[in-house]
Amino acid sequence: MEHRGIRATKTCSQGFWISLLVFLCMITTTQVEGSIHEYRNEAFTPKTNAFFFHGGSEGLYASKAPPDSSATTQSGKSFIRFEGVTFRRTKESASRQEGMQQSTGVVEAIILDVKDRKRIGGAFLKTNAICCNSTLAETGSCKLGEVILQKNPDIPSWPRVIKTHFAGKNEEVKMGSEEVEINSNGMYYLYFMFCNPELKGTLINGRTVWKNPNGYLPGKMTPLMTVFGIMSLAYLVLGLVWFLRFVQFWKDIIQLHYHITAVIALGMCEMAVWYFEYANFNSAGLRPMGITLWAVTFTTVKKTLSRLLLLVVSMGFGVVRPTLGGITSKVLVLGLVYFIASEAFELVEHLGNINDFSKKTKVFMVLPVVFLDSCFILWIFSSLSKTLEKLQMRRNMAKLELYRKFTNALAVSVLLSIAWIGFELYFNATDPLSELWQVAWVIPAFWTLLAYFLLVVICVLWAPSRNPTRYAYLEGEDFDEEGISLTTGDITTKLERNALVEDLEEDKQE
Repeated sequence: MEHRGIRATKTCSQGFWISLLVFLCMITTTQVEGSIHEYRNEAFTPKTNAFFFHGGSEGLYASKAPPDSSATTQSGKSFIRFEGVTFRRTKESASRQEGMQQSTGVVEAIILDVKDRKRIGGAFLKTNAICCNSTLAETGSCKLGEVILQKNPDIPSWPRVIKTHFAGKNEEVKMGSEEVEINSNGMYYLYFMFCNPELKGTLINGRTVWKNPNGYLPGKMTPLMTVFGIMSLAYLVLGLVWFLRFVQFWKDIIQLHYHITAVIALGMCEMAVWYFEYANFNSAGLRPMGITLWAVTFTTVKKTLSRLLLLVVSMGFGVVRPTLGGITSKVLVLGLVYFIASEAFELVEHLGNINDFSKKTKVFMVLPVVFLDSCFILWIFSSLSKTLEKLQMRRNMAKLELYRKFTNALAVSVLLSIAWIGFELYFNATDPLSELWQVAWVIPAFWTLLAYFLLVVICVLWAPSRNPTRYAYLEGEDFDEEGISLTTGDITTKLERNALVEDLEEDKQE
């Protein structure tokens, strides 16, 4: 029965990986929205006395090129460009207008730095209205039928407003090809808004292109490309050192070393693919789903194998026990479930449009991952406790010292993780509008560094050597009745002593 279960598990696992590979190959040509924001018959949302559509938001750095630069390559320029943006109102709305009128409705594109958000609407006039009404228009504070706007005294041209007018009975109007240059660092938001209730049902099509001085990569993601580049080199150095040790002492290699090698290789692939994905995003402005999915999958597989590595090491696999025995299937099931949950969450995080997933959806996706991480942590530390107890009973000081160092490193990493999660929750709660976008890259970078730190600790403690007895399981290791470790030599000596006692007793009887 046990062999049938193992064969069934292997068959399911092979089927899962084949299905995943087919899925990856099917979508390699699909693209995901990035710094090029596409609008496909999107509707406007009513709010107070206005209708608005969120056109996008990105952290943008100031242009490095001179303001009057007109180079076709636009190298060093930071801008938001409108391409083919059109507005289509309903036939009923168009039919109610006069054919000779120059303006029968206006849609305003408003670009603002998040620091100027209170300059949009009537907050500075002590009213909740967003659009100017007759009462406010009479005071000269705003223009009737348009969004209430207070200009920044330091930069009179901001917030930037671009107006597009419907003419006569036309159902559709195309926005001019506008390019707004960014000359100061900030988190910029784009809203399309109209105040005329007769335009209700209007749809928007087209796209906007958001570019930073060095490429299309959003500002809060730009430093991560450097992080992935550095970490790729770090994993490469670790892999070279490990490979040299592996080749030098290949005769003393244990099964655990192959698991460590796989995690190092996956780490190198993960960082390299993420760097390539970010570099491609930076040059093209779009994220090909195939590349991003490969990067996400490498990350998920590495995370899963890393947790399994920590678990089997904590259980003393290859150190105090030759196999995991009957719990092998439980470990594999936990790893498979964690992979599925983590892959689903990472796909939503990296491939899902922010506007399509609410915070509740993301919380729902992350809860299984958090729960499974907790299961791993509890199982790891309970296994470590049992392993340390066994080593103390056996009085194996070399292995005991090895596991104490490992336990200390793991405990430090868990404490750092808990503290960082608290910081991350506080950061997200106090920065809902991404005003601190220039330091947001530190949060994912920390987890990358922490994973690398734990892997380096394991590589140092379990490095291949000519003396593998300090960490390798020895055949013949067992417990005597008092729980004291007996090596093969000890067992032989004890058997000889017992045989001598039996001979003396026989001599006495004779």
